[in-house]
Amino acid sequence: MERETISDLVAFVAVAREGSFTRAAVRLGLSQSALSHIIKGLEARLGLRLLSRTTRSVAPTAAGARLMETLGPGLDQMDAALLALGELRDRPSGVVRLTAGDHAVEQVLMPRIGPFLARCPDVRLDIRVDNGLTNIVTEGLDAGIRLGEQVDRDMVAVRVGPDIRFVVVGTPGYFAGRSVPKVPQDLADHSCIQLFLTTLDAPYVWEFAKGKRAVKVRASGPLMFNRVPQIVQAAEQGLGLAFVPYDRVAAAVAQGRLIAALQDWCPPQPGYHLYYPSRKQPSAAFSALVEALRWQGP
Repeated sequence: MERETISDLVAFVAVAREGSFTRAAVRLGLSQSALSHIIKGLEARLGLRLLSRTTRSVAPTAAGARLMETLGPGLDQMDAALLALGELRDRPSGVVRLTAGDHAVEQVLMPRIGPFLARCPDVRLDIRVDNGLTNIVTEGLDAGIRLGEQVDRDMVAVRVGPDIRFVVVGTPGYFAGRSVPKVPQDLADHSCIQLFLTTLDAPYVWEFAKGKRAVKVRASGPLMFNRVPQIVQAAEQGLGLAFVPYDRVAAAVAQGRLIAALQDWCPPQPGYHLYYPSRKQPSAAFSALVEALRWQGP
């Protein structure tokens, strides 16, 4: 069927349903004379009169009524299908690929992905847990989550978490017979449990600050993990000192199972940020996730 014929049938249905050329013309965005010309052309091609016209009303003829019975529902289904496609276009859908460290996953993602997926059931999240500084561009990822100071300047950064503070902790048993470190340099006399950054192929450097002074310590010891939970477990077993986010050990410190050291050298620092390339054109799914993760304050 030619496109013009379909348009003419749509015009016929509009006139039949409105019972008026004037109202149908407004609905279709046509002039009344143009609409009248379309209907006359359709009737001429079919060789049938479809509409009965009087000075006060327009009504389908028997042939027009029969055409309406079969044509009307079909056009309604087409409208519904197109509307559904429009809703699908506007509704977030597809896959969003992220990388984040285990602590960022616990603090930022896990509390929010449940509600997010409930609101956006057509979105699938592919989360790669990696404590290294993954290059999201070369790895084909949409975004990553890092501490604010670790985000490259050429990336768009959106804050997704509160300030974070790291702390040095050890068990009372570990400190038995050992002095609690007073300055970062004292860590040279202690057994430190290190975090290995796979992407850098090197251990994480412990960073401290007090006033305008900043100190970096390359901690050493017999244990190294690439995951923070295992570092915390090892520290709780008295196997050495750990340098970890305070919220991971706050309960153990409060209960006396761990002792926090160097707290005056561990000021808060910018929390986690979601970052992505500035040239990226966000999809509806990605934009929805950014808004769901955006930090709103305490």
